[in-house]
Amino acid sequence: MNEQAFYTKDLSVYYGEKQAVKKISMDFPDRQVVALIGPSGCGKSTFLRSLNRMNDLIAGCRIEGEVWIGGQNICDPATDVVSLRQKIGMVWQRPNPFHKSIYENIAFGPRYHGIRGRKELDRIVEDCLRKTALWDEVKDRLDQSGLALSGGQQQRLCIARSLAVKPRILLMDEPASALDPVSTAKIEELIGELKKEYSIVIVTHNMQQAARISDRTAFFFLGDLVEYDDTQKMFTNPSRKSTDDYLSGRFG
Repeated sequence: MNEQAFYTKDLSVYYGEKQAVKKISMDFPDRQVVALIGPSGCGKSTFLRSLNRMNDLIAGCRIEGEVWIGGQNICDPATDVVSLRQKIGMVWQRPNPFHKSIYENIAFGPRYHGIRGRKELDRIVEDCLRKTALWDEVKDRLDQSGLALSGGQQQRLCIARSLAVKPRILLMDEPASALDPVSTAKIEELIGELKKEYSIVIVTHNMQQAARISDRTAFFFLGDLVEYDDTQKMFTNPSRKSTDDYLSGRFG
């Protein structure tokens, strides 16, 4: 049984008067993949962004409840959000490399956090590119723009960039939805490797993808957490009829 990496307690998110996420309590096992599924607008991406305070950037958004990571409630106003986002990396739906070289995309974060030595930066860049299976593809053109890479390579570069600041948790918001099938397969394979070191939470609309890559799956609907269980059990024998209806394509 994996240890708990973090958990939420009665977490609610509001956009103005509208409640987008309703009192969700979940625990996330260490070094496993948790998939968040559900129809569009069900609250899963809003919930995901709450886990590293990205919703702070949205005007009119407020959060109630608690998110406990490493003995700290990160919803506390005194939380150092910069330090928090070092521990919890974020990968978005569309690849968003910086307008910098491949090398500088990865070295940027460590430099920001005080690492200056070239040898140490070289080591971090190579290590992160190897972890994302990019090193052999780009090692001879590290000074080229990250924007010159293919879409799939750009997304792996963004994942490498998030690893460079040594997070404990990776959040992924549909990281393969903008990619072709070959690139998607590489991202899925990469997630399988990364979970050996990191706890991963992924939002996906792709039921087959959730079934392939996740250890546990959470089904969201209209801001509620309807069901949360081992992925294999949920996909073969869900406890709730609405879960079964969604997984079998009867709505959503």
